[in-house]
Amino acid sequence: MPNSISFPVRSTEPIGEIAQDKPEIVAAGVVPWRIDPSDGLQVLLIHRPKHKDWSLPKGKVDAGETIAESAVREAKEEANLKVTLGIPLPCTHYFVGKKSKVVYYWAAHVDKARRVNPDGKEVDIARWYSPAKALKKLTNEADQLPIKALVEAHEQDHLRTTPFLLVRHAKAKPRNGWTRSEGDRTLATTGFVQARSLARMLRAWKPERLVSSRWTRCLQTVHPYAAGAGLSIKKQTALTEHAADRDPDKAQRILLKQFNNPKPTLVCSHRPVMPTLLKALQTVTPKDLREFLPKENPYLAPGEAIILHRALDAKRRWRTVAVEVHRPFED
Repeated sequence: MPNSISFPVRSTEPIGEIAQDKPEIVAAGVVPWRIDPSDGLQVLLIHRPKHKDWSLPKGKVDAGETIAESAVREAKEEANLKVTLGIPLPCTHYFVGKKSKVVYYWAAHVDKARRVNPDGKEVDIARWYSPAKALKKLTNEADQLPIKALVEAHEQDHLRTTPFLLVRHAKAKPRNGWTRSEGDRTLATTGFVQARSLARMLRAWKPERLVSSRWTRCLQTVHPYAAGAGLSIKKQTALTEHAADRDPDKAQRILLKQFNNPKPTLVCSHRPVMPTLLKALQTVTPKDLREFLPKENPYLAPGEAIILHRALDAKRRWRTVAVEVHRPFED
């Protein structure tokens, strides 16, 4: 299964010529999963009467939304499920008529007690199956790939994860034109647009703990999401440019403390601080996944986010099991 996917511009997963050739149709979906006391791992399939097929919840990316947003929306529209995205799964690629199509998938845990009620129009049946039965039931053979990867992740204890997000603040006003304190430098107009778009995208992972450099442009980047979710932002001086330059070890300790917090967590900081923070993240990321952590300046684009999916290892330590990089939608 893939260990890293980067959106929306590039993909570190080798998904074939169609994706590399800019597919004409880009879609996103989820593989809903749960653990049944008697049957073990189960996945949810839907039946679409218009297409007369059994499928996974998925659909085309709408104008103005990111791929992650689309996956969450399709789960709600097709299966009436409000989901949080888990680990990325292999995307599928095939042709619809003469048009090339790529579908990006994520695992999405569903509580055993939650009822699934499709709208009866676009989807008339939603049913839980064991993976073996689901693989036989699927109409499109390509949809088997993400389910097989889900089973592999389950066998490796990599399916129950908690997200950790590292965000670079959105586009700020130019440094050379700012005459006041560097810590007070604000976002540019385009930066505020990015921050609002970022807030929508972050709902796909629902971070509950927000930690930020106390400088204005970082706080303004996180604020739209915090306000919408009703969360406070914990301000950290150690994550500012000046403090991290003076004491990089402290910035790394702060970051790792947040990484080891079991809540879905977001940390926002600055481009010059990124190499220091990424170096810390390498210590909690297996060697085969470190290649997906940015290594070159500028590390992240303004408003871009790294999502590390964490699972507990045999020693009950949080370790990265999958990595994604996402940029919010830009007009």
